[in-house]
Amino acid sequence: MLFGEVLDGAFQTVRRNPAAMLGSSLLGQCVSLLLAATLIAGTLDLLTRLELASGSRLDRDETTALLGPALGLFAGGLGVSLLTAILMSILSGVMAVPVSRSSLNRRTGFKQMWVLVRHRLLALTGLSLLMLLVPLVPLGLLFVMAVAILTGMGPAGLLIVLPLGLGALAVTVWLSIKLLVAPAAVTIEELGVIDALRRSWALTTANWWRILGIVLVAGLIVGVIGQVVQIPITFAVGGISSTVTPHAGIEQQTNTDLLLTIIGMVVGGLVGALGFAFQSAVSALVYLDLRMRRDGLDVDLQRMLESGSDPDGVPGRGLPLHRPGGWQQGPGMGFPTG
Repeated sequence: MLFGEVLDGAFQTVRRNPAAMLGSSLLGQCVSLLLAATLIAGTLDLLTRLELASGSRLDRDETTALLGPALGLFAGGLGVSLLTAILMSILSGVMAVPVSRSSLNRRTGFKQMWVLVRHRLLALTGLSLLMLLVPLVPLGLLFVMAVAILTGMGPAGLLIVLPLGLGALAVTVWLSIKLLVAPAAVTIEELGVIDALRRSWALTTANWWRILGIVLVAGLIVGVIGQVVQIPITFAVGGISSTVTPHAGIEQQTNTDLLLTIIGMVVGGLVGALGFAFQSAVSALVYLDLRMRRDGLDVDLQRMLESGSDPDGVPGRGLPLHRPGGWQQGPGMGFPTG
């Protein structure tokens, strides 16, 4: 597929399968928002307590009483981030099903998608847990090395730590692209966790820079749209807060800020759901494109389109791998523009 066909195909998939794509994405966003709202409420409560205590010097017992909730919020934030990453990775693999079916102009409902993928959820969960190591290992090693270097060399160690940080970032990006299509391989080809990682590694060989460009442009599109929506909301929240409660007490101001923050998060969640659905569709289309180039998947899709076989199945399942072939778009294949 050409670059523009991938982006247009992702948009068309989301538009033609709103229940499956946006519904699943909203489900993930709702879970993340509920967890984040709990953390925000705890953070605002802690800030209120700190503000009340700012007028006097904290004794040891008061400091200890505040330290516990602060550490709890830090651990909770880390846990929420990890759970969100796992959930979104699972949903990315699940939403590869409607993308694959859309390659033959077949619509997919919300229930139908989950029925087709339910026997792959355990494998997707295992893969998501394993893929957490992609950012955690390089960043963890960087942290340990930075502490050792700065302890031994002092501020001069920054001359070594900063290049190491850039290197850790480069390794993380490289591994993320190499393993980008592993969730789709688990769902579509019904591979195990390790086999899916190997499959993604093999498919992305000699295509790394092209895939990086597609992913960056898709992320840029989502980021720009998100900022266009979020920036006015941020200013509106601040203006409403100062207008509604100009002389409010600490508790009333905290409650107002919490309510407005939640409203902003809900709107942000809706935008985030649309963006995540689009990016998941892009990743799945990259996977299909790589299989067309490597395995001749387009030949099988053309055959399925002409015969109308397995209308309720997932195109691409149960097919042999590593067959010669190239992507040749036949009549009726691809994504409708109307």
